[in-house]
Amino acid sequence: MAAYKDEARGTWYVSFHYNDWTGKNKRKLKRGFRTRKEALEYEQKFLLQQATNLDMRFADFYKLYEEDLKPKLKLNTWRTKEVIFQKKLIPYFKDKKMNEISPANIIKWQNEMIKKRQADGKPYKPTYLKTMQSELSAIFNHAVRFYNLRENPVKKAGTIGKGKADEMDFWTKEEYLKFIECVKDKPISYYAFQILYWCGIREGELLALTPVDIDFENKKLHITKSYGKLSIVQGDPGDGKSTLILNIAAKLSRGECIDENMNITEPVNVIYQTAEDGLADTVKPRLEAANADCSRISIIDESDKDSH
Repeated sequence: MAAYKDEARGTWYVSFHYNDWTGKNKRKLKRGFRTRKEALEYEQKFLLQQATNLDMRFADFYKLYEEDLKPKLKLNTWRTKEVIFQKKLIPYFKDKKMNEISPANIIKWQNEMIKKRQADGKPYKPTYLKTMQSELSAIFNHAVRFYNLRENPVKKAGTIGKGKADEMDFWTKEEYLKFIECVKDKPISYYAFQILYWCGIREGELLALTPVDIDFENKKLHITKSYGKLSIVQGDPGDGKSTLILNIAAKLSRGECIDENMNITEPVNVIYQTAEDGLADTVKPRLEAANADCSRISIIDESDKDSH
């Protein structure tokens, strides 16, 4: 593969030949790339889409899948998918080629997930097994639809888990009224349960409520977000993970949102735990450089734990 500089426009372009679906040899020209890397990435992706099958590792195709799908989804939706891929799918399939993953491979993975036990010794719930399989099937469906993979091996392997959770027991109105009488002396609990029961909102939506969501004049409660957490920041040494987290902490300490899905109106208290960076020479200077309100940031320092 080669990319060329368009001196007149100051941009890069690619020009290459490929065989279309009929087997006919054609030439492709694409201009307007800002960098040589972007031009080469376009050529690589285009040729992959024209290929008759996918001779690439699962982990590499996941990067294409993320590039295609992530911009179309809400951030929290993508994060849910990402956790399943990073923890349950990529570790197992990462080095296998997409066009070599067979229904037998899928069945072996299914059996491992069924046997696997969580930290509390319990197996995964049937609904979670079903969710994991759905995500695995989704990436193969994407490969079939857009990258000419011959078939989806997950469909042949059959399903695991179940789509619906077990039936839940709900309080009747009479049972709830008996319960709420018992917590009248605890204002926070009382109003929290009142909102949960009468409004029918989820726990995460309750925890995300702020004063601006409550319209006392019109007697309305605006449910526009849900409380969530970012559990993992993954990367190689030197990628800047600590700097990223400290910048997030700085924004929150100033009462600023970190993305368009967050809605905070006042500064937030932050607890930061470090096991390797020194407070005086690393953590505090980075917070100050990010204009953090350090009075709102508490530090748990385990960087010198082994020295005591």
